[in-house]
Amino acid sequence: MLRRHAFQADPADPRVARGFLGSLRPYGGLIEENFHEVMEALIALAPELSDGRRVDREVMSALWGICHFARSWGVHPEGMLRRNELIAPHDVERLEEWVETISYAVTSLLDGGPVEEAFADYHPHEAS
Repeated sequence: MLRRHAFQADPADPRVARGFLGSLRPYGGLIEENFHEVMEALIALAPELSDGRRVDREVMSALWGICHFARSWGVHPEGMLRRNELIAPHDVERLEEWVETISYAVTSLLDGGPVEEAFADYHPHEAS
């Protein structure tokens, strides 16, 4: 699932085009369900990411790609979505919040911090 959201799976799969990164290129609007699916995957992976052992390369590539490309395409002022005025300012803020929440959780887990701390900013039942 993370590979689909990171646009690393078969592009012929329609779920890839509507995934976290797929929905940004071409821009089809933010899909909140994608953010929650990525966070749910992180919750499921929390024990593996925080146990101090090796982390799966494909998992880290997907997580890194989601954060990097979402930030560079949709948040950065010179990113393709902002430069071409394809994304509304309120969606830029929302996307930035999502990326910050994902990246903080990943960093906290990799640092071996408490799982509760990693997900302190994630509130799955609130619309973001």
